[in-house]
Amino acid sequence: MENQIIDIIFRILILVFSVVVHEVSHGSMAYALGDNTAKEAGRLTLNPIPHIDPVGSILLPAVIGFGWAKPVPYNPYNLKSQKWGPLLVGVAGPASNIIIAIVFGFLLRFSDALTFLPSSFFNMALLIATLNLGLALFNLIPIPPLDGSKVLFAFLPRSAYPAAAFLESYGFIILLFLLFFTPFLSWIVYPLASLIFTLITGFAF
Repeated sequence: MENQIIDIIFRILILVFSVVVHEVSHGSMAYALGDNTAKEAGRLTLNPIPHIDPVGSILLPAVIGFGWAKPVPYNPYNLKSQKWGPLLVGVAGPASNIIIAIVFGFLLRFSDALTFLPSSFFNMALLIATLNLGLALFNLIPIPPLDGSKVLFAFLPRSAYPAAAFLESYGFIILLFLLFFTPFLSWIVYPLASLIFTLITGFAF
């Protein structure tokens, strides 16, 4: 029982760190593109306290092992590029998680050459890599409010704007339906995560 509690706490800490990096990356990209909103709100910090959402950052990770942080605010109208700025801000979060997954995944790939490190380190690296990879892929689903919708909307022609408006209005409901009433995660997200994990580490997911 004690080991389970320690494992849950450890997972929460890794997830909090990962989602904080994710959100700070959004804000940093927005700041680089001319928007000061996140900076003025005090959200360009790796201190987890301003980012923690009690439900998404603590309760859900303890129950289902997944969650989120408070979204970093930004004003798209302040961005230097109105067309590509939101896409870059949206991609920055998942990209940061993919980079983390690659770094720790490579440590697993070359674990035979890192025998001076304890096995517990590689267990930690495995957890960090898988959580960040899952976080990145989940957020790249092209349905609002997830980051993938910013990518989708950047490439939609004007004729598709009504569809984009529909997704903005009902995206959260559609996303909940996909997650809870269809095998979407097991059919698409999990196999893709498994493939990428194997490419990075050389190990089966």
